[in-house]
Amino acid sequence: MSTPFDRLPSVPALTVTSTDVADGEDFALPQYSAAFGVPGGEDRSPQLSWTGAPETAKSFVVSVYDPEAPTPSGFWHWMVVDLPAGTTELPSGVTDLPGAAWTVKNDARAAQYIGSAPPEGAVDHYAIAVQALDIASVKELGLDEEATPAFVSFNVLPHVVARGVITAIGRR
Repeated sequence: MSTPFDRLPSVPALTVTSTDVADGEDFALPQYSAAFGVPGGEDRSPQLSWTGAPETAKSFVVSVYDPEAPTPSGFWHWMVVDLPAGTTELPSGVTDLPGAAWTVKNDARAAQYIGSAPPEGAVDHYAIAVQALDIASVKELGLDEEATPAFVSFNVLPHVVARGVITAIGRR
């Protein structure tokens, strides 16, 4: 299954897994959006684990992006940046981030995970990505808490030294 990341320059692969969603499988109900009115949704970020980071990795960026959202630009549901190099996992529903990590405001302009909420009858594919960077902080690039996920992604691209992506499915 292709992802929006497939159009980007090739980098070594990280192995990404989750106890909440398997690659190519549906999100569990907690990963759907209460904020967007999905019954039973909890806006709970999925548990993620990753391995295979190169020694040049100084930090990680984790994101959830829906390229099929009914907008011309898709929808960024979540982005966490500045995860320390030794990080290999985020628990489900994480709120206490390690080190100097912080959450970028998503496309709803909230610094939190916003769950899946495709329109009725739609099936959307969500790219859950972990990217290893050769910089310790996106702030080294002049980015701050007002940066959008798309702008962060654009600016970190030359610093990505490895990437892993799993695809989750949201349907209503």
